[in-house]
Amino acid sequence: MTMKADKIIKNAKIFTADKSRPQATALAVKDGKFVYVGDEAGLSACEGEVTDLGGKFIMPGIIDSHVHVTTGVGFEYLDLGVPVMCSTKKECLAFMADWIQRNPGLKRYRFMMERTCLAGEELSKEDLDAICPDAEMLVLEGEVHSNWVNSRILAAHGITDATPDPVPGLAYFVRKDGHVTGNSFETASWPMLFDGINDLTDEQISQAVLRWLDSSIQYGVTGVFDAGFPEHNGMNERIYKYLQQLDRQGKLPVYVDGCYVLTQPGKMREALDGVKRLHKEFNTEHMKVHTLKIFMDGTLKIETAAMVTPYVDTGVKGATAFNAGQMLEILKELNEAGLDLHVHTVGEAASRVVLDGVEMARKELGDKYRVKVTCAHLWVQDDADLERFAKLGVIANFTPWWHSGNVGGNPIEYWPTFIGEKRAHSMFRCKTMWDSGALVTWSSDEVFYGDFKNWSPYLAMEIGMTRWINEKTRFDEYSRTVAPFPLESERMNIEEMILGYTINGARQLGIEKAKGSIEVGKDADFLVFEKDLLTAEHEGFSYNKPSEVFFKGKTIN
Repeated sequence: MTMKADKIIKNAKIFTADKSRPQATALAVKDGKFVYVGDEAGLSACEGEVTDLGGKFIMPGIIDSHVHVTTGVGFEYLDLGVPVMCSTKKECLAFMADWIQRNPGLKRYRFMMERTCLAGEELSKEDLDAICPDAEMLVLEGEVHSNWVNSRILAAHGITDATPDPVPGLAYFVRKDGHVTGNSFETASWPMLFDGINDLTDEQISQAVLRWLDSSIQYGVTGVFDAGFPEHNGMNERIYKYLQQLDRQGKLPVYVDGCYVLTQPGKMREALDGVKRLHKEFNTEHMKVHTLKIFMDGTLKIETAAMVTPYVDTGVKGATAFNAGQMLEILKELNEAGLDLHVHTVGEAASRVVLDGVEMARKELGDKYRVKVTCAHLWVQDDADLERFAKLGVIANFTPWWHSGNVGGNPIEYWPTFIGEKRAHSMFRCKTMWDSGALVTWSSDEVFYGDFKNWSPYLAMEIGMTRWINEKTRFDEYSRTVAPFPLESERMNIEEMILGYTINGARQLGIEKAKGSIEVGKDADFLVFEKDLLTAEHEGFSYNKPSEVFFKGKTIN
Protein backbone atom coordinates (compact mmCIF):
# COMPACT_ATOMS: atom_id res chain seq x y z
CA MET A 1 0.00 0.00 0.00
CA THR A 2 1.42 3.36 -1.03
CA MET A 3 1.06 6.67 0.79
CA LYS A 4 0.27 9.94 -0.97
CA ALA A 5 2.99 12.50 -0.09
CA ASP A 6 2.96 16.26 -0.61
CA LYS A 7 6.66 16.37 -1.44
CA ILE A 8 9.17 13.66 -2.34
CA ILE A 9 12.91 14.30 -2.68
CA LYS A 10 15.54 11.89 -3.92
CA ASN A 11 19.23 11.97 -4.90
CA ALA A 12 20.15 14.34 -2.06
CA LYS A 13 22.92 14.30 0.52
CA ILE A 14 20.95 14.62 3.75
CA PHE A 15 22.56 15.33 7.12
CA THR A 16 19.71 14.38 9.41
CA ALA A 17 21.15 15.31 12.88
CA ASP A 18 19.59 11.99 13.97
CA LYS A 19 22.13 9.74 15.68
CA SER A 20 20.27 6.59 14.68
CA ARG A 21 20.39 7.55 10.99
CA PRO A 22 22.88 10.41 10.43
CA GLN A 23 22.80 10.24 6.62
CA ALA A 24 20.04 9.72 4.06
CA THR A 25 19.46 10.29 0.36
CA ALA A 26 15.67 10.63 0.19
CA LEU A 27 12.74 12.02 2.18
CA ALA A 28 9.00 12.49 1.88
CA VAL A 29 6.70 15.07 3.49
CA LYS A 30 2.97 14.97 4.17
CA ASP A 31 0.89 17.53 6.09
CA GLY A 32 4.01 19.38 7.22
CA LYS A 33 5.71 16.30 8.70
CA PHE A 34 8.45 13.97 7.52
CA VAL A 35 6.80 10.66 6.67
CA TYR A 36 9.86 8.99 5.19
CA VAL A 37 13.63 9.45 5.62
CA GLY A 38 16.08 6.94 4.22
CA ASP A 39 17.41 5.61 0.94
CA GLU A 40 15.70 5.85 -2.42
CA ALA A 41 14.53 2.26 -2.39
CA GLY A 42 12.15 3.09 0.45
CA LEU A 43 10.38 5.69 -1.67
CA SER A 44 8.45 2.86 -3.34
CA ALA A 45 5.96 3.20 -0.47
CA CYS A 46 5.34 6.88 -1.32
CA GLU A 47 3.23 8.27 -4.15
CA GLY A 48 3.57 11.76 -5.59
CA GLU A 49 5.74 14.04 -7.69
CA VAL A 50 9.43 13.34 -7.12
CA THR A 51 12.13 16.03 -7.12
CA ASP A 52 15.63 14.88 -8.07
CA LEU A 53 18.08 17.21 -6.26
CA GLY A 54 21.11 16.00 -8.19
CA GLY A 55 23.19 15.50 -5.05
CA LYS A 56 22.40 18.81 -3.32
CA PHE A 57 22.91 19.06 0.43
CA ILE A 58 20.03 19.06 2.93
CA MET A 59 20.13 19.73 6.68
CA PRO A 60 17.52 20.55 9.35
CA GLY A 61 16.38 24.12 9.88
CA ILE A 62 18.69 26.27 12.02
CA ILE A 63 17.79 26.89 15.66
CA ASP A 64 19.53 29.98 17.06
CA SER A 65 19.28 29.47 20.79
CA HIS A 66 20.14 32.96 22.07
CA VAL A 67 19.14 36.04 20.06
CA HIS A 68 17.67 39.44 20.96
CA VAL A 69 14.69 39.91 18.66
CA THR A 70 12.94 42.36 20.98
CA THR A 71 16.04 44.38 21.90
CA GLY A 72 16.79 44.58 18.19
CA VAL A 73 13.47 46.33 17.64
CA GLY A 74 14.53 48.94 20.20
CA PHE A 75 17.90 49.50 18.56
CA GLU A 76 16.26 49.70 15.14
CA TYR A 77 14.89 53.11 16.08
CA LEU A 78 17.62 54.25 18.46
CA ASP A 79 20.29 56.69 17.35
CA LEU A 80 23.41 55.15 18.87
CA GLY A 81 25.24 58.42 18.44
CA VAL A 82 28.02 60.13 16.53
CA PRO A 83 31.21 58.01 16.72
CA VAL A 84 33.98 59.64 18.75
CA MET A 85 37.44 58.46 17.70
CA CYS A 86 39.92 60.51 19.67
CA SER A 87 42.89 59.59 21.84
CA THR A 88 42.52 61.87 24.90
CA LYS A 89 39.67 63.16 27.06
CA LYS A 90 40.42 66.72 25.98
CA GLU A 91 40.18 65.79 22.30
CA CYS A 92 36.94 63.85 22.88
CA LEU A 93 35.28 66.80 24.62
CA ALA A 94 36.48 69.21 21.93
CA PHE A 95 35.10 66.97 19.17
CA MET A 96 31.71 66.64 20.88
CA ALA A 97 31.51 70.36 21.70
CA ASP A 98 32.21 71.22 18.07
CA TRP A 99 29.54 68.79 16.82
CA ILE A 100 26.96 70.26 19.22
CA GLN A 101 27.80 73.80 18.10
CA ARG A 102 27.37 72.81 14.45
CA ASN A 103 24.04 71.08 15.15
CA PRO A 104 22.09 73.39 17.49
CA GLY A 105 18.57 72.90 18.78
CA LEU A 106 18.42 69.15 19.42
CA LYS A 107 16.59 67.81 22.48
CA ARG A 108 19.26 65.14 23.05
CA TYR A 109 22.79 64.79 21.73
CA ARG A 110 24.10 61.26 21.40
CA PHE A 111 27.67 60.06 20.95
CA MET A 112 29.35 56.64 21.00
CA MET A 113 32.85 56.24 22.35
CA GLU A 114 35.18 53.51 23.54
CA ARG A 115 36.42 53.96 27.09
CA THR A 116 40.01 53.78 25.83
CA CYS A 117 39.50 57.13 24.06
CA LEU A 118 39.73 58.82 27.47
CA ALA A 119 43.31 57.59 27.93
CA GLY A 120 42.69 56.61 31.53
CA GLU A 121 40.85 59.78 32.59
CA GLU A 122 37.30 59.90 33.92
CA LEU A 123 34.38 61.64 32.20
CA SER A 124 31.85 63.38 34.46
CA LYS A 125 28.47 65.04 34.22
CA GLU A 126 30.22 68.36 34.87
CA ASP A 127 32.37 67.80 31.76
CA LEU A 128 29.25 67.15 29.71
CA ASP A 129 27.28 69.99 31.30
CA ALA A 130 30.05 72.39 30.31
CA ILE A 131 29.67 71.61 26.60
CA CYS A 132 25.92 70.85 26.63
CA PRO A 133 24.13 72.85 29.35
CA ASP A 134 20.80 73.37 27.59
CA ALA A 135 19.96 69.90 26.24
CA GLU A 136 20.26 66.25 27.20
CA MET A 137 23.55 64.54 26.36
CA LEU A 138 24.38 60.83 26.40
CA VAL A 139 27.68 59.19 25.49
CA LEU A 140 27.31 55.46 24.91
CA GLU A 141 30.25 53.19 25.65
CA GLY A 142 31.17 51.07 22.64
CA GLU A 143 29.97 47.76 24.06
CA VAL A 144 26.58 49.29 25.02
CA HIS A 145 26.95 48.12 28.61
CA SER A 146 27.66 51.54 30.14
CA ASN A 147 27.22 55.22 29.38
CA TRP A 148 27.87 58.78 30.53
CA VAL A 149 25.08 61.37 30.80
CA ASN A 150 24.80 65.01 31.76
CA SER A 151 22.77 66.46 34.64
CA ARG A 152 19.64 66.94 32.55
CA ILE A 153 19.26 63.21 31.91
CA LEU A 154 19.99 62.34 35.54
CA ALA A 155 17.29 64.80 36.63
CA ALA A 156 14.79 63.46 34.09
CA HIS A 157 15.22 59.97 35.56
CA GLY A 158 15.23 61.12 39.17
CA ILE A 159 18.77 59.86 39.76
CA THR A 160 20.42 61.56 42.73
CA ASP A 161 23.26 60.87 45.12
CA ALA A 162 20.79 58.91 47.23
CA THR A 163 19.66 56.60 44.41
CA PRO A 164 20.64 53.01 45.29
CA ASP A 165 22.65 50.88 42.88
CA PRO A 166 20.48 48.12 41.31
CA VAL A 167 23.28 45.55 41.88
CA PRO A 168 26.36 46.90 43.69
CA GLY A 169 29.53 46.03 41.80
CA LEU A 170 27.62 45.05 38.66
CA ALA A 171 24.83 47.48 37.77
CA TYR A 172 25.66 50.73 39.47
CA PHE A 173 26.09 54.51 39.34
CA VAL A 174 29.70 55.63 39.57
CA ARG A 175 30.21 57.96 42.51
CA LYS A 176 33.01 60.28 43.58
CA ASP A 177 33.05 61.55 47.16
CA GLY A 178 29.48 60.25 47.46
CA HIS A 179 28.17 62.11 44.41
CA VAL A 180 26.96 60.47 41.19
CA THR A 181 29.29 61.31 38.31
CA GLY A 182 26.93 60.65 35.41
CA ASN A 183 28.65 57.37 34.51
CA SER A 184 26.62 54.18 35.00
CA PHE A 185 27.09 50.51 34.23
CA GLU A 186 24.98 47.62 32.96
CA THR A 187 21.25 47.74 33.68
CA ALA A 188 21.62 50.93 35.72
CA SER A 189 22.38 52.62 32.39
CA TRP A 190 19.80 51.01 30.10
CA PRO A 191 16.68 52.92 31.23
CA MET A 192 18.42 56.17 30.23
CA LEU A 193 19.49 54.75 26.88
CA PHE A 194 16.02 53.48 25.97
CA ASP A 195 13.85 56.08 27.69
CA GLY A 196 11.82 56.78 24.54
CA ILE A 197 11.19 53.15 23.60
CA ASN A 198 7.54 53.09 24.67
CA ASP A 199 6.75 55.77 22.09
CA LEU A 200 7.25 53.31 19.23
CA THR A 201 4.12 52.82 17.14
CA ASP A 202 2.62 49.47 16.22
CA GLU A 203 3.66 50.15 12.62
CA GLN A 204 7.30 50.70 13.63
CA ILE A 205 7.32 47.46 15.60
CA SER A 206 5.75 45.60 12.70
CA GLN A 207 8.27 46.95 10.16
CA ALA A 208 11.24 46.00 12.33
CA VAL A 209 9.97 42.51 13.19
CA LEU A 210 9.15 41.75 9.56
CA ARG A 211 12.68 42.81 8.58
CA TRP A 212 14.08 40.39 11.14
CA LEU A 213 11.78 37.59 9.95
CA ASP A 214 12.87 38.12 6.35
CA SER A 215 16.53 37.88 7.38
CA SER A 216 15.86 34.71 9.38
CA ILE A 217 14.16 33.11 6.41
CA GLN A 218 17.07 33.96 4.11
CA TYR A 219 19.52 32.34 6.54
CA GLY A 220 17.31 29.32 7.11
CA VAL A 221 16.74 30.07 10.79
CA THR A 222 13.49 28.30 11.64
CA GLY A 223 13.60 28.56 15.45
CA VAL A 224 15.03 30.96 18.05
CA PHE A 225 15.24 31.58 21.77
CA ASP A 226 14.67 35.30 22.32
CA ALA A 227 16.82 36.38 25.28
CA GLY A 228 14.70 39.42 26.02
CA PHE A 229 14.94 43.15 26.55
CA PRO A 230 16.54 43.93 29.96
CA GLU A 231 14.68 46.48 32.07
CA HIS A 232 11.96 46.65 29.38
CA ASN A 233 9.70 43.65 29.91
CA GLY A 234 6.70 45.74 28.87
CA MET A 235 8.16 46.31 25.39
CA ASN A 236 9.24 42.67 25.31
CA GLU A 237 5.64 41.59 25.89
CA ARG A 238 4.29 44.06 23.35
CA ILE A 239 6.50 42.56 20.64
CA TYR A 240 5.57 39.03 21.68
CA LYS A 241 1.91 39.98 21.27
CA TYR A 242 2.62 41.06 17.70
CA LEU A 243 4.46 37.79 17.00
CA GLN A 244 1.55 35.86 18.52
CA GLN A 245 -0.84 37.77 16.28
CA LEU A 246 1.23 36.76 13.24
CA ASP A 247 1.18 33.16 14.44
CA ARG A 248 -2.60 33.12 14.79
CA GLN A 249 -2.81 34.44 11.23
CA GLY A 250 -0.51 31.67 9.98
CA LYS A 251 2.21 34.24 9.17
CA LEU A 252 4.99 33.34 11.62
CA PRO A 253 7.47 31.08 9.76
CA VAL A 254 9.91 30.93 12.69
CA TYR A 255 9.39 29.21 16.04
CA VAL A 256 9.95 31.85 18.76
CA ASP A 257 10.66 30.82 22.35
CA GLY A 258 10.53 33.93 24.55
CA CYS A 259 11.33 34.86 28.15
CA TYR A 260 10.84 37.28 31.03
CA VAL A 261 14.01 39.13 32.05
CA LEU A 262 15.30 39.48 35.63
CA THR A 263 18.27 41.77 36.33
CA GLN A 264 18.33 42.39 40.08
CA PRO A 265 17.29 40.71 43.35
CA GLY A 266 14.79 43.45 44.16
CA LYS A 267 12.69 42.41 41.18
CA MET A 268 12.78 38.64 41.82
CA ARG A 269 9.15 38.31 42.95
CA GLU A 270 7.92 40.46 40.08
CA ALA A 271 9.89 38.39 37.55
CA LEU A 272 8.77 35.00 38.83
CA ASP A 273 5.15 36.12 38.71
CA GLY A 274 5.78 37.68 35.30
CA VAL A 275 7.19 34.57 33.66
CA LYS A 276 4.32 32.48 35.00
CA ARG A 277 1.83 34.94 33.54
CA LEU A 278 3.59 35.06 30.16
CA HIS A 279 3.72 31.26 30.09
CA LYS A 280 -0.08 31.21 30.20
CA GLU A 281 -0.57 34.10 27.75
CA PHE A 282 1.87 32.99 25.05
CA ASN A 283 1.24 29.43 24.00
CA THR A 284 0.35 29.42 20.32
CA GLU A 285 1.95 26.97 17.90
CA HIS A 286 5.07 29.02 17.17
CA MET A 287 5.14 31.66 19.97
CA LYS A 288 5.75 30.39 23.49
CA VAL A 289 7.23 31.60 26.77
CA HIS A 290 8.47 29.19 29.45
CA THR A 291 11.80 30.66 30.50
CA LEU A 292 13.11 33.13 33.06
CA LYS A 293 16.20 34.96 31.76
CA ILE A 294 18.70 36.29 34.32
CA PHE A 295 21.56 38.73 33.74
CA MET A 296 24.04 37.24 36.21
CA ASP A 297 27.01 39.45 35.28
CA GLY A 298 28.29 41.86 32.63
CA THR A 299 31.23 41.91 30.20
CA LEU A 300 34.99 41.45 30.34
CA LYS A 301 35.77 44.64 28.46
CA ILE A 302 34.41 46.94 31.16
CA GLU A 303 35.21 44.43 33.93
CA THR A 304 31.65 43.82 35.04
CA ALA A 305 31.92 40.10 34.24
CA ALA A 306 32.22 38.22 37.54
CA MET A 307 35.54 36.43 38.05
CA VAL A 308 36.77 33.81 40.51
CA THR A 309 40.22 35.44 40.57
CA PRO A 310 40.69 39.22 40.09
CA TYR A 311 41.26 41.20 36.92
CA VAL A 312 45.00 41.74 36.62
CA ASP A 313 44.88 45.49 35.96
CA THR A 314 42.43 46.57 38.69
CA GLY A 315 42.38 43.74 41.22
CA VAL A 316 38.57 43.68 41.26
CA LYS A 317 36.50 40.53 40.70
CA GLY A 318 33.22 41.99 39.52
CA ALA A 319 29.96 40.84 41.08
CA THR A 320 27.07 38.51 40.39
CA ALA A 321 23.45 39.65 40.49
CA PHE A 322 22.47 36.66 42.64
CA ASN A 323 24.16 34.22 44.99
CA ALA A 324 23.79 30.43 45.06
CA GLY A 325 21.16 30.54 47.81
CA GLN A 326 19.00 32.89 45.78
CA MET A 327 19.47 30.67 42.74
CA LEU A 328 18.21 27.73 44.78
CA GLU A 329 15.02 29.61 45.67
CA ILE A 330 14.49 30.65 42.04
CA LEU A 331 15.06 27.11 40.77
CA LYS A 332 12.66 25.62 43.29
CA GLU A 333 9.87 27.97 42.22
CA LEU A 334 10.56 27.43 38.52
CA ASN A 335 10.62 23.70 39.12
CA GLU A 336 7.19 23.79 40.75
CA ALA A 337 5.80 25.83 37.85
CA GLY A 338 7.40 23.64 35.15
CA LEU A 339 9.48 26.52 33.78
CA ASP A 340 13.10 26.86 32.63
CA LEU A 341 16.06 29.16 33.28
CA HIS A 342 18.49 30.89 30.91
CA VAL A 343 21.39 32.88 32.37
CA HIS A 344 23.84 35.47 30.98
CA THR A 345 27.19 34.18 32.31
CA VAL A 346 30.33 35.75 30.81
CA GLY A 347 32.74 35.36 33.73
CA GLU A 348 33.84 32.23 35.54
CA ALA A 349 32.19 33.24 38.83
CA ALA A 350 28.81 33.85 37.16
CA SER A 351 28.46 30.32 35.82
CA ARG A 352 29.82 28.92 39.09
CA VAL A 353 26.94 30.55 40.99
CA VAL A 354 24.49 28.91 38.59
CA LEU A 355 26.18 25.52 38.86
CA ASP A 356 26.24 25.77 42.65
CA GLY A 357 22.53 26.67 42.69
CA VAL A 358 21.65 23.75 40.41
CA GLU A 359 23.70 21.37 42.54
CA MET A 360 21.84 22.51 45.66
CA ALA A 361 18.46 22.23 43.91
CA ARG A 362 19.17 18.73 42.62
CA LYS A 363 20.26 17.63 46.07
CA GLU A 364 17.14 19.05 47.72
CA LEU A 365 14.56 18.06 45.08
CA GLY A 366 16.04 14.76 43.96
CA ASP A 367 14.01 13.02 41.26
CA LYS A 368 11.47 15.86 41.30
CA TYR A 369 13.99 18.28 39.76
CA ARG A 370 13.11 19.14 36.14
CA VAL A 371 14.33 22.69 35.35
CA LYS A 372 16.23 22.98 32.08
CA VAL A 373 19.08 25.43 32.82
CA THR A 374 21.24 27.13 30.18
CA CYS A 375 24.36 29.23 30.78
CA ALA A 376 25.02 31.56 27.85
CA HIS A 377 28.25 33.15 26.53
CA LEU A 378 30.85 31.45 28.80
CA TRP A 379 33.84 33.58 27.81
CA VAL A 380 35.95 32.35 30.73
CA GLN A 381 35.54 29.15 32.72
CA ASP A 382 37.46 27.99 35.75
CA ASP A 383 39.03 24.56 35.24
CA ALA A 384 37.20 23.17 38.27
CA ASP A 385 33.81 23.87 36.70
CA LEU A 386 34.26 22.50 33.17
CA GLU A 387 32.96 18.99 33.87
CA ARG A 388 30.16 20.16 36.16
CA PHE A 389 27.96 21.17 33.20
CA ALA A 390 27.60 17.58 32.02
CA LYS A 391 27.37 16.25 35.57
CA LEU A 392 24.57 18.66 36.54
CA GLY A 393 22.80 18.68 33.15
CA VAL A 394 23.40 22.40 32.59
CA ILE A 395 23.40 23.42 28.92
CA ALA A 396 26.40 25.41 27.60
CA ASN A 397 25.40 28.04 25.03
CA PHE A 398 28.22 29.71 23.08
CA THR A 399 28.25 32.52 20.51
CA PRO A 400 30.89 31.26 18.04
CA TRP A 401 31.38 34.42 15.98
CA TRP A 402 33.11 35.82 19.09
CA HIS A 403 35.61 32.96 19.18
CA SER A 404 38.19 34.89 17.17
CA GLY A 405 38.69 37.07 20.24
CA ASN A 406 35.87 39.53 19.39
CA VAL A 407 38.01 42.67 19.18
CA GLY A 408 39.74 42.51 15.79
CA GLY A 409 43.48 43.01 15.29
CA ASN A 410 45.48 40.96 17.76
CA PRO A 411 43.18 39.88 20.61
CA ILE A 412 45.87 37.73 22.18
CA GLU A 413 47.70 40.96 23.03
CA TYR A 414 44.49 42.65 24.18
CA TRP A 415 42.87 40.21 26.62
CA PRO A 416 45.92 39.48 28.84
CA THR A 417 45.84 43.12 29.97
CA PHE A 418 42.46 42.37 31.60
CA ILE A 419 42.55 38.73 32.65
CA GLY A 420 46.19 37.61 32.41
CA GLU A 421 48.01 35.32 30.02
CA LYS A 422 46.64 32.00 31.28
CA ARG A 423 42.96 32.93 31.06
CA ALA A 424 43.46 34.85 27.81
CA HIS A 425 44.86 31.70 26.23
CA SER A 426 41.94 29.55 27.36
CA MET A 427 38.77 31.48 26.51
CA PHE A 428 35.65 30.02 24.85
CA ARG A 429 36.32 26.37 25.74
CA CYS A 430 33.44 24.97 23.75
CA LYS A 431 35.19 21.83 22.46
CA THR A 432 36.30 20.89 25.96
CA MET A 433 32.72 21.29 27.12
CA TRP A 434 31.41 19.27 24.15
CA ASP A 435 33.85 16.42 24.76
CA SER A 436 32.91 16.35 28.46
CA GLY A 437 29.41 15.24 27.47
CA ALA A 438 27.65 18.57 28.12
CA LEU A 439 24.88 19.67 25.78
CA VAL A 440 26.41 22.53 23.75
CA THR A 441 24.33 24.91 21.65
CA TRP A 442 25.17 27.86 19.37
CA SER A 443 23.78 31.36 19.01
CA SER A 444 24.31 34.78 17.43
CA ASP A 445 23.44 36.91 20.52
CA GLU A 446 23.13 40.01 18.34
CA VAL A 447 21.11 43.04 19.45
CA PHE A 448 21.44 45.26 16.35
CA TYR A 449 19.46 44.52 13.21
CA GLY A 450 21.45 46.60 10.71
CA ASP A 451 22.34 44.45 7.72
CA PHE A 452 21.96 41.26 9.85
CA LYS A 453 25.46 40.13 8.85
CA ASN A 454 26.33 39.22 12.45
CA TRP A 455 23.16 37.13 12.75
CA SER A 456 24.41 34.65 10.13
CA PRO A 457 24.76 31.10 11.50
CA TYR A 458 27.29 30.42 8.72
CA LEU A 459 29.52 33.22 10.00
CA ALA A 460 29.29 31.59 13.43
CA MET A 461 30.04 28.17 11.95
CA GLU A 462 33.13 29.47 10.15
CA ILE A 463 34.64 31.17 13.19
CA GLY A 464 33.66 28.25 15.40
CA MET A 465 35.76 26.06 13.10
CA THR A 466 38.68 28.47 12.48
CA ARG A 467 38.70 30.84 15.50
CA TRP A 468 39.78 33.74 13.32
CA ILE A 469 38.51 36.33 10.85
CA ASN A 470 40.56 36.74 7.69
CA GLU A 471 40.13 38.19 4.22
CA LYS A 472 38.00 35.20 3.18
CA THR A 473 35.45 35.78 5.95
CA ARG A 474 32.19 37.56 5.12
CA PHE A 475 32.70 40.23 7.73
CA ASP A 476 33.87 43.79 8.21
CA GLU A 477 37.51 44.46 7.42
CA TYR A 478 38.16 46.16 10.78
CA SER A 479 37.15 42.93 12.56
CA ARG A 480 39.90 40.84 10.94
CA THR A 481 42.34 39.15 13.29
CA VAL A 482 46.01 38.53 12.66
CA ALA A 483 45.93 34.80 13.41
CA PRO A 484 43.69 32.09 14.85
CA PHE A 485 42.70 32.74 18.46
CA PRO A 486 43.86 30.09 20.92
CA LEU A 487 43.27 27.41 21.80
CA GLU A 488 43.53 25.48 18.51
CA SER A 489 42.15 22.45 20.36
CA GLU A 490 38.87 24.35 20.93
CA ARG A 491 38.03 24.45 17.22
CA MET A 492 34.87 22.58 16.29
CA ASN A 493 34.21 20.49 13.17
CA ILE A 494 31.31 21.10 10.79
CA GLU A 495 29.22 18.20 12.09
CA GLU A 496 29.45 19.61 15.62
CA MET A 497 28.53 23.08 14.41
CA ILE A 498 25.44 21.74 12.62
CA LEU A 499 24.38 19.58 15.55
CA GLY A 500 24.71 22.51 17.94
CA TYR A 501 22.55 24.62 15.63
CA THR A 502 19.88 21.94 15.12
CA ILE A 503 19.06 19.05 17.44
CA ASN A 504 21.00 20.46 20.40
CA GLY A 505 19.20 23.77 20.04
CA ALA A 506 15.88 21.93 19.93
CA ARG A 507 16.78 20.13 23.15
CA GLN A 508 17.61 23.44 24.83
CA LEU A 509 14.20 24.80 23.83
CA GLY A 510 12.45 21.56 24.78
CA ILE A 511 11.09 20.98 21.26
CA GLU A 512 13.25 18.02 20.24
CA LYS A 513 10.20 15.79 19.73
CA ALA A 514 9.03 18.05 16.90
CA LYS A 515 12.10 19.85 15.56
CA GLY A 516 15.88 19.83 15.26
CA SER A 517 16.41 16.76 13.08
CA ILE A 518 15.11 15.13 9.93
CA GLU A 519 13.15 12.19 11.33
CA VAL A 520 9.80 10.60 10.59
CA GLY A 521 7.07 12.31 12.58
CA LYS A 522 8.89 15.62 13.07
CA ASP A 523 8.07 18.98 11.51
CA ALA A 524 9.49 19.22 8.00
CA ASP A 525 11.81 22.18 8.65
CA PHE A 526 14.81 21.75 6.34
CA LEU A 527 17.29 23.63 4.17
CA VAL A 528 18.65 22.91 0.69
CA PHE A 529 22.17 24.04 -0.32
CA GLU A 530 23.89 23.96 -3.69
CA LYS A 531 27.17 23.19 -1.89
CA ASP A 532 27.93 20.23 0.36
CA LEU A 533 28.50 21.89 3.74
CA LEU A 534 30.21 18.80 5.15
CA THR A 535 33.11 19.13 2.68
CA ALA A 536 33.11 22.92 2.17
CA GLU A 537 36.24 24.94 2.95
CA HIS A 538 36.16 26.29 6.48
CA GLU A 539 37.62 29.68 5.54
CA GLY A 540 34.94 31.58 3.67
CA PHE A 541 32.22 29.27 4.99
CA SER A 542 30.37 32.44 6.08
CA TYR A 543 29.26 33.10 2.48
CA ASN A 544 26.96 30.08 2.49
CA LYS A 545 23.18 30.50 2.35
CA PRO A 546 20.43 27.99 1.59
CA SER A 547 18.88 28.05 -1.86
CA GLU A 548 15.58 26.75 -0.45
CA VAL A 549 14.10 26.99 3.05
CA PHE A 550 11.21 24.75 4.12
CA PHE A 551 9.11 25.38 7.23
CA LYS A 552 6.64 22.60 8.03
CA GLY A 553 7.01 21.29 4.51
CA LYS A 554 6.39 24.57 2.66
CA THR A 555 9.05 26.64 0.94
CA ILE A 556 9.21 30.11 2.51
CA ASN A 557 12.10 31.89 0.77
